[in-house]
Amino acid sequence: MDTGRLRSIAMIAIFDIGGPLLAYHLLQSNGVGTVPALVLSGVLPAIGVIIGIIRHRRVDAVGVLVLAGIVVGAVLGLVSHNPKLVLDEGSVSTAVFGLICLGSLATDKPMMYRFALEFMGPDTERGREFADLRQYKEFRRAFVVITVVWGTAYLVEAAVRVLIVQEASAGTALAVSKVLPYAVAAALIAWTLGYGRLQKRRGDRIAAAYAAAEASEAAEAGRTAETEEVDGSAESAEIGDATAQGDAGDAHRR
Repeated sequence: MDTGRLRSIAMIAIFDIGGPLLAYHLLQSNGVGTVPALVLSGVLPAIGVIIGIIRHRRVDAVGVLVLAGIVVGAVLGLVSHNPKLVLDEGSVSTAVFGLICLGSLATDKPMMYRFALEFMGPDTERGREFADLRQYKEFRRAFVVITVVWGTAYLVEAAVRVLIVQEASAGTALAVSKVLPYAVAAALIAWTLGYGRLQKRRGDRIAAAYAAAEASEAAEAGRTAETEEVDGSAESAEIGDATAQGDAGDAHRR
């Protein structure tokens, strides 16, 4: 495992899952109220988002959504003293992302295609090859399906998280809200990879069928040309024989 991947896993464990859960339980055990403990535990994910922006030197749209959700949830929770509003912040950003995915279907570039291209780098050789595949109808249709699945899954996840927040204790809801997004993302990534491999095999079969059809057409054209050449040679020979016979007749008459 490379250093970059280890760093990413460590960031998730510290700032997104383990750190917030540990901070919440430590604060609760030391007499801090539920709402302040939830708000303070949300500081770590916010720090993680900011570190990611600084490290990559660019503003990530998903990171901004997460950061905005944390801030809005903290403000609403402190004003209303309702822990459920603090816990619902993640559901809001998740639902917004799902709606953005589905809304992008109205454009010629679905959201998951944009994410894939951004991940590869639009200015890299791999990114340019990926972008060139948009000329194929099957490729465009595949990313429509992928975007529909991701958008729908995130809307379902948001609804499940809201339901859990309403029915479970704050500690349980916090644990679920930290773990569930990564479980959903892992399932979606696994499905996308499998679906991508399936579409690639299907594309290879279509390409092979096209190649076979073109080869058959070329062979048929070759046979037609050969037949025409043979017929032309026979006709030339017949004309030559007739000409020779005519010349011989002329000579005999003379």
